[in-house]
Amino acid sequence: MSEDYEQRLQAFVGRELHGWRAGQDPVNRPMIRHWTEAMGDDNPVYVDDAAARAAGRAGVVAPASMVQAWTMRGYAATVRPEDSGDASGELLELLAEGGYTSVVATDSEFGFERELEPGDHVGVAEVVESISGEKETALGAGRFVTTRKTYRDSSGEPVATQRWRTLRFRTAEQSSEQPSEQPGAQRPRPALNADNRFWFDAAREHRLLIQRCTACLTLRHPPGPCCPECRSFDWDTVEACGRGSVHSFVVNHHPRHPAFEYPLIVAVIELAEGTRLISNLVGIAPGDVRVDMPVTLEWLDADPELSLPVFRATATEET
Repeated sequence: MSEDYEQRLQAFVGRELHGWRAGQDPVNRPMIRHWTEAMGDDNPVYVDDAAARAAGRAGVVAPASMVQAWTMRGYAATVRPEDSGDASGELLELLAEGGYTSVVATDSEFGFERELEPGDHVGVAEVVESISGEKETALGAGRFVTTRKTYRDSSGEPVATQRWRTLRFRTAEQSSEQPSEQPGAQRPRPALNADNRFWFDAAREHRLLIQRCTACLTLRHPPGPCCPECRSFDWDTVEACGRGSVHSFVVNHHPRHPAFEYPLIVAVIELAEGTRLISNLVGIAPGDVRVDMPVTLEWLDADPELSLPVFRATATEET
């Protein structure tokens, strides 16, 4: 990068990306309840006044890690930061000028001053702490951008701080220019045990088995020793018909493993029998995949010791 570009980039260090900006909603019980349910956090001080008072609080409090949630501005603001009217859009434009158009969060460090209670209205201001020189990473050449967020209540008193670091990087060159695969690399081996060995043995015979409780006839996957419904240890198997649909999916780009081809579509497949398993979609571009798309079972013979189920869009769905 040119000296001029470096100077313009480093000029952002110490600069305020945005001043104090109030969250859209005050701290409230419904959002606390939704958060704790989603996180599986059953601490009663978040939902029960009596339990909170018994623990020395005046009433229920919000989980400390929720502080960032109270100041989120919504989806539109995250995808169009250039319309925010603050310096964050300028910084992103300058990073894009250098080719740093991809981003991944690397770490976040919080410090908390006090617990938040329903009715608190929290806002946040953000300052750039540092922008590293260009670093070579596994994802490509990039720069680590560190900012410091200060969360305050409506009276201006600080309630928390957050040091937030992201890597802004240029994507790696295409595999033809910068090979990422090593010929002959093996797929990772499954961790076999007494509970799942039957499944992989059947897969080598191109049979997709589903474990079934012989006491209550509940199907289950992944395999396990005990029925989650009736706790019986007695089971047999049924063979899946090979039809299913896409329940959800992600497209994996990084980090790369030499045994896979990229982009790699990893999907949760809902089988016609009702159970779900994680597999790969083949023979389709990532942009053509959709939720609920019908798929059909195929077999990937990764090597003589390993065969795995993969899925392809049914003929009527292929484009």
